[in-house]
Amino acid sequence: MLHRVVKFRFAATRLPMVARCFSQEIAGKSIDPAIGLTSEQVAMQEMATDFARNELDPGRESWDANEHFPKDVLKKSAELGFGGVYVSEAGGGSGLSRVDASVIFEALSAGCTSTTAYLSIHNMCAWMVDAFGDREQHASLLGDLVTMDRFASYCLTEPNAGSDAAALECSAAVSGDEYILNGSKAFISGGGDSDVYIVMVRTGSVQDGAKGITCLVVDKDAPGISFGKKEHKVGWNSQPTRAVIFEDCRVPVANRIGALGQGFGIAMRGLNGGRINIASCSLGAAQRSLELAREHILIRKAFKQRLAD
Repeated sequence: MLHRVVKFRFAATRLPMVARCFSQEIAGKSIDPAIGLTSEQVAMQEMATDFARNELDPGRESWDANEHFPKDVLKKSAELGFGGVYVSEAGGGSGLSRVDASVIFEALSAGCTSTTAYLSIHNMCAWMVDAFGDREQHASLLGDLVTMDRFASYCLTEPNAGSDAAALECSAAVSGDEYILNGSKAFISGGGDSDVYIVMVRTGSVQDGAKGITCLVVDKDAPGISFGKKEHKVGWNSQPTRAVIFEDCRVPVANRIGALGQGFGIAMRGLNGGRINIASCSLGAAQRSLELAREHILIRKAFKQRLAD
């Protein structure tokens, strides 16, 4: 404990000096995001940065102001392999690693963090179908997700089940060769605009907890599905956010991803990578903010000198 206190006090006395050194460093160059990457990762980063600069950044402000979901630009990103970054090559994806995906999402988010965050969620959904879906699901769905001919949303959160996701209540009862879904999902990125929804539902009792949850693919035009009003947000408006509502919604049993009761594990496996993706988006936004701040202090003058001086 004493060591920590001494270390903190020493750091506090150095803060003015650190600030001066930082301002001098940033006046010359910003932190290089390529440090530590392989040559292949640098090439991926450059490709994603070019796309961010040419396709995402020009529309970012108007997309947010007008709450526009740029599907055309997202489909362009899929032409570069960004629709299935870590979907296996056998599944039609790019077959890259999680680290590679982090590099790509970080670079893309410098152009538009909101749009890139949706793209990262779509990638998570595509990976879940690739990793846990059967041959028929791969043939009928996975290819369209990789090319982004179909857009996907991830549905776990509910009005009464957020951090305690295992307490979800949205139910799916078997009726012949169909599940009948009742309940709702909250704050779904892409809700109402996406074509397919990867939905975690309760097929067991509440007492079963996580073991009573199953994963289903639900089409946008499934009978009994509807969507709430678009949520009013202070930002991230290039991706729509709505509730997804199921009222006796009929879904074929063949749309189940993985085994009965495996849904919570699938959901958590997806989030293991999804959380890294969102963190990468935040890093990209921070990097761009740093670069813009650098540009500002090199130009802005006060008291007859630049802020960088």
